[in-house]
Amino acid sequence: MQLRVLYSDEHMVAVDKPARLSVHPPEDPTHTLPGGKSCLSVLNRQLGQHIYPVHRLDSATSGVLLFALNSEMARDLCELFQKREVQKTYYCVVRGWIKEVQVIDHALDTAQSVTRIEPLAQVEIPVAVGRYASARYSLVRAEPLTGRMHQIRRHLAHLSHPIIGDTIYGDGVHNRYFRERFVKSALLLKAQQIQFTYPGTDKSLLVESKWSGLWHQVFDLFGVCPFTETTLSITSRG
Repeated sequence: MQLRVLYSDEHMVAVDKPARLSVHPPEDPTHTLPGGKSCLSVLNRQLGQHIYPVHRLDSATSGVLLFALNSEMARDLCELFQKREVQKTYYCVVRGWIKEVQVIDHALDTAQSVTRIEPLAQVEIPVAVGRYASARYSLVRAEPLTGRMHQIRRHLAHLSHPIIGDTIYGDGVHNRYFRERFVKSALLLKAQQIQFTYPGTDKSLLVESKWSGLWHQVFDLFGVCPFTETTLSITSRG
């Protein structure tokens, strides 16, 4: 197995993390993962050198994942994340219609947690999923302004708009509908973009993930194109 490299230089590398692949082996020594089940071990073998994780993605979440190639860059990147100077953009599909931009300021584990969400498209499907005669879904862009565990997933569930495919905070009935429709079980949450000022310079670095076939099916469902910002408008389809 190899990971798709999205960006690399002598100090850092960004890869496209697949869903169901942990960032690194468990810290608890009583739990183990096969060597091919963590990005850290896969990329270590792929590059043939020591690498340093600087942030995390949930195992179920796909998208941009950044590693440092030396301890100095690891320190600098970790500092950027700690100071909230890294802009992270996610896309997700949620149950129900979200019609307005919202800033969710809801503490998680007693710590302040803030997420900005922006609805991009809506769809109503004339199929009885659950107790209603039709099912409504929204395509949402989410920007976590803090970095708590499962923050986006928990915040959207708090709004009663759980992410499709979320087996922890989600809705099993709607998860099952999407699993049967797309013949695939997946959390529809993608870390699509990461942007920050490259340490030691005044230049901005933007790294973007690639859209998978599953996400192309999602965009077809909503009738939008992910590559042209102006097409991500509110739409309703029968």
